[in-house]
Amino acid sequence: MIVIIMRDYLIRLAIKHEGNYSKIRKALINKEEVDENIELQQAITIFDEDYPNGLLNLKKPPYVLFYDGNRELLNKRIVAVVGSRITTSYGEMCAASIVRTLSGFTIISGMARGIDSIAHKNAESTIGVLGNGLDVVYPKDNAKLYEKMKKDQLLITEYPKGVKSCKHHFPFRNRIIAALSEAVIVPQAEIRSGSMITVRYALELGKEIYTVPYRLTDVEGAGCNKLIQLGAYVILNQI
Repeated sequence: MIVIIMRDYLIRLAIKHEGNYSKIRKALINKEEVDENIELQQAITIFDEDYPNGLLNLKKPPYVLFYDGNRELLNKRIVAVVGSRITTSYGEMCAASIVRTLSGFTIISGMARGIDSIAHKNAESTIGVLGNGLDVVYPKDNAKLYEKMKKDQLLITEYPKGVKSCKHHFPFRNRIIAALSEAVIVPQAEIRSGSMITVRYALELGKEIYTVPYRLTDVEGAGCNKLIQLGAYVILNQI
């Protein structure tokens, strides 16, 4: 009974503070009161037995994950595939081919345009991590992908319904992608890329990084070449 009360309290705190990690943490420390009339939303909390162990390795593990779809996918072997929003035909081909060869794994990515969307669309089993509430479609052109993910796959987010995407949500969201995955694959990335933030989190957690080589003149793949220079595993087999 105490656990149920605590998890409901935590969910309501997350809704009240719109998923803001720092505000939720401060509220817990101060034992902040919360309106019990706040309607609960479907969620996994840090108090739940099936809370993903990988997230506990983070310095700031999410207190609550709101979700829609098949939560059992969190128990599968997971590999992250992330990359640029603006893609080249080479990057798209690499992403699609790599994902198809990983049919035994659940693919996790960030539901963004470009490499993320290609990864989700080509995966048999996939998890999307959002930087907004489950009822907010971002980007708008991923509306059909959202509906498919909710029905057949899994969407998760720290942010309750109604919370719109904000620029600072996405870098913080990337720590969840890194923590839930066994390895991170980057089919395309520029030097300055959100994918590099995911890679940084992954390296802090001791995860392996894989990427593909690009020509020296390909600015769109300069981030991949940088990862190779820093010791990432190179995917060279025909894909």
